Amino acid sequence: MDHEDRIALFLDYENLALGVRDHHGGRPFDFRPIADALAERGRVVVRRAYADWSYFDEDRRMLTRSHVELIEIPQRMGASRKNAADIKMAVDAVELAFERGYISTFVICTGDSDFTPLVHKLRELNKRVIGVGVEKSTSALLPPACDEFLYYDRLEGVDVPPSAGRRTRPARPEPAAPTSPAGPVPEPALDAAPAEEAPRDVDTLAVQLVQTVAGMQGSAGGEVTASGLKRALLRKDPTFSESDYGFRTFGELLRHLAGHNVVELAPGPAKGDPEVSLPERGDREVAFALLRSVVVDLAGEGGAVALSGLKDQLRRARPDFSEKKLGYRSFLQFCKAAATGGAVELRWSPDDGDYLLTPQAP
Repeated sequence: MDHEDRIALFLDYENLALGVRDHHGGRPFDFRPIADALAERGRVVVRRAYADWSYFDEDRRMLTRSHVELIEIPQRMGASRKNAADIKMAVDAVELAFERGYISTFVICTGDSDFTPLVHKLRELNKRVIGVGVEKSTSALLPPACDEFLYYDRLEGVDVPPSAGRRTRPARPEPAAPTSPAGPVPEPALDAAPAEEAPRDVDTLAVQLVQTVAGMQGSAGGEVTASGLKRALLRKDPTFSESDYGFRTFGELLRHLAGHNVVELAPGPAKGDPEVSLPERGDREVAFALLRSVVVDLAGEGGAVALSGLKDQLRRARPDFSEKKLGYRSFLQFCKAAATGGAVELRWSPDDGDYLLTPQAP
């Protein structure tokens, strides 16, 4: 238990409940998916929900069964109920951060950007902050401020109606109805099929993951573990979740990429936390050889090839070429590495205003 994160949970209940009702076809808010997601991240020691509960009388039992403390914010004449709840929740969170040093993680359940300063303050106090909000009612300012942000719509156990689904494929345009001298020919009515959700691009994720591993290896100079890599990806994009790409766990995603020779996995310092590295030489040597062969073909005897447009020539020879999959942030960086490896010579030409490549003498 000593190694578990202690979590304090704060729910801006009105924001969540109304967000679910407005964007999930009038369905009620369900606390259980949030509780399950947090149970996977640590031990929840504080659970508080803030609202004027006279407006959410039916939700009291659901939250009480889940051991959530209900903080009453009654509506007052001439006062804003929303601001009163926000201020009370922020004050309680900061007070708890100072008084309960053992709490390492704060979960702020809201989509309201007004809580962004609270998130910044908690992180200044060396607390990890996880945000939770309904996707369509969450401000774009809030997720980047958090260490991790969970969209309620994407949590396991949340049944999102098709009309409220995210990233749905656009419907195909309806063909024009055939006409006849008597007028349009009616077509039989068909039941509308639910919109199909488009999965995210795993290749794009692979590029980002390779760049992250390369950057961590270059800056830290040590081993990169799966857990450290996941934290780095979350720092880049707090909404990142491997489930959006069709994988149940981050380890399953890494094994998939390892099977496609994007990364290599080796036993790490802890069981279940493998070391992640980039393929050492094989793919890079093949890419360097490809670059050299293209430069030889284009340069001819004693000639040189400009860097501009060279990448297109490589892709004509090998359509799947991508320097980013090899861990390089730019094509120039890839060419510099090839020059260091002895495949080509690279020099800057002031007259041409471009880098020129020539084949390295064997």
